[in-house]
Amino acid sequence: MIDRPRYRAAIEPYIDLPLAKVLAGIRRSGKSTILLMLMDHLERRGVPRDRLVRYSFDSLAFTGMGTGAEFYRMIADRLAGVSERVYLFLDEVQEVPDWEQVVNSLMTDFDVDVYVTGSNSRLLASEISTYLTGRYVSIPVHPLSFAEFLDFKRAQGAAVGDARDELGAYLRRGGFPVVSLGDLGDQEAYRIVGDIYASVVLRDIVQRGDIRRPELLERIVRFAFDNAGKTFSAKSVADYLKSQQRVLGVETVYNYLLFLEKAFLLHRCSRFDVKGKEILKTQEKFYLADPSLRHALLGYDPTSTAALLENVVYLELRRRGFDVHVGKLGSREIDFVAQRRGERLYIQVAREIGDEATELREYGNLLAVRDGYPKYVLRTDAFAEGSYEGVRTMHVADFLLSEAWG
Repeated sequence: MIDRPRYRAAIEPYIDLPLAKVLAGIRRSGKSTILLMLMDHLERRGVPRDRLVRYSFDSLAFTGMGTGAEFYRMIADRLAGVSERVYLFLDEVQEVPDWEQVVNSLMTDFDVDVYVTGSNSRLLASEISTYLTGRYVSIPVHPLSFAEFLDFKRAQGAAVGDARDELGAYLRRGGFPVVSLGDLGDQEAYRIVGDIYASVVLRDIVQRGDIRRPELLERIVRFAFDNAGKTFSAKSVADYLKSQQRVLGVETVYNYLLFLEKAFLLHRCSRFDVKGKEILKTQEKFYLADPSLRHALLGYDPTSTAALLENVVYLELRRRGFDVHVGKLGSREIDFVAQRRGERLYIQVAREIGDEATELREYGNLLAVRDGYPKYVLRTDAFAEGSYEGVRTMHVADFLLSEAWG
């Protein structure tokens, strides 16, 4: 088991506090392993193993237990008569009906420290019902970051080259831990990622969303994956489907996109009016949960590299706790405005800057913002370093690995 210290560090301050620790993210992003890692950590701190209790609710062992009350009684029986604190780990808890009420009741009735994982956005702060108001902390879990991708290679004894070269491998292979644990070729890796995608679509979207036209959902996914990092709306997707002789209403398209978000396949990135300091609700962008998803579904296409560079920068900002938006300043667009507890970063991502017009656009958009917050242009070409009128230039790989900004 390879450690992911960022998540341990994120959870550590909340251990033994009367809060449910909620880890939510796409399937196979490593949530279950993080629970096991945490159990080992607690045992090293002196907690006896018999007070570390784990249930994995996607196991067949729990098939047929149809109510939250049944799950509560099962766990209550296990806890009955125990006088010392029990650390309770509930894996894939979205499979439990009324799980929030179950967790709330366990925290009320027993001396437990509760950790839960799930693959549906109902576990995120914006979706958890009133049962857990004020009694939880939400910790999003993503596939491996670029730094973790390199750590996994080192942990398995593989040679790790220059980070700027390794970035290409990361863009091709992505960050699902299961892919990074084996010596796989790209096609074998995409087969695994394709199976993850199919599982998410079938279990977390088609079945739970009662999707009656899954073939149209598949077309929407393909459109979204092919247009990652570009602004589009539900109407533009509906118009695209119409051009393919497929009719689907704008409201239905919007709901399908929402289902894809709830299963963490896509992340929505709204626009932010830098001057007016307000969130705009039109022409949003969507980013993939992992770059490998695009290759697994659409095939590897080297022309997608620029979009995927932007995608991995977006994900890294989210991993580090930033709220991320597309910046709008008059007619100018800034790739990312990232904000976190009084901090703000402005970021442009460009694979290469090949001419003066492109350079003026990338740097000019940032220089038009008249404030003192840090501004970055991230590139992958030979000139990806230095500073221009206060705008710092970095190689994308160096930015992803740097601790200086986040």
